[in-house]
Amino acid sequence: YRIHNLPDLLSGNFIDMHATGADGHGTAGTTDFFRQHPAQYLIFMSGAVPHRGSRTPAPVSGQRFSWYGLHHTADMRLFSSGETVRALQNTLILALTSAVIATLLGTAAAVAIFKMRRGAFKSSVMTVTNIPMMNPDIVTGVSLMLLFVFIGRFIGTRNSLSFATILIAHITFNLPYVILNVLPKLAQTDRHLSEAALDLGATETQAFFKVVLPAISPGILSGFLMAFTLSIDDFVISYYTTGADFVTLPLKIYAMTKKTVKPDMYALSTIIFVTVLMLLVCINLMQFKAEKKSHRAPHK
Repeated sequence: YRIHNLPDLLSGNFIDMHATGADGHGTAGTTDFFRQHPAQYLIFMSGAVPHRGSRTPAPVSGQRFSWYGLHHTADMRLFSSGETVRALQNTLILALTSAVIATLLGTAAAVAIFKMRRGAFKSSVMTVTNIPMMNPDIVTGVSLMLLFVFIGRFIGTRNSLSFATILIAHITFNLPYVILNVLPKLAQTDRHLSEAALDLGATETQAFFKVVLPAISPGILSGFLMAFTLSIDDFVISYYTTGADFVTLPLKIYAMTKKTVKPDMYALSTIIFVTVLMLLVCINLMQFKAEKKSHRAPHK
């Protein structure tokens, strides 16, 4: 297909698309553009409106971006569908809860691993820690599902899979990423600072929270954000470990692909994409300013 006019493309009047000849001019260019720039395609299609009898939405003049709530028709607004709102709420609750728990457990595990002496035991612990990260998602998902079903039948529960099982699964595959983000910061921390705090009368707990924790906080924040992002994005493990009464956004989108992916999903994905992008930009700017400030400090 070939798009004749770029202003028509940007304005939403993109109805004039037709197949080209056998030479293939136009088809490859448009296809390669959207293939190499999926985010642009996602944003572009978020302004689409489905035609009657068609599975493929297309932007229509006067109705573009109606899914963001700019259209007067209630059923063409982003949050008009109760199922979409529930799937989004479930996804955010699951991602936030699993990220917080994984960050707490991962930070404590990283400190314990860091204090271990080098040897076979420490190497074994690191190997076991990295298994959820190195293992294929489908193997992890099926293994956890079989484990949860076995435990559920053993204790006599009616529903072996529920919110608790998918939460445990997300914490499991998030832990290695938190640990690997915190360990380098612990290695960069000067051990003499905590020893000096102990010499000044602080307890080990006070020395950790007032000296060590602020030093490793960038690694903790990075691990939390990575766990949060991975939890939102996960599909395979969630597919095998969730119950019928708890549907996340990736699972809902997968169910839609069997029929039609509604344009409101494009709009919702665009909002998530832009939000995560702005968050990453802000965090990078904060880290850049902190590094710049730390480099200037010794010269004062």
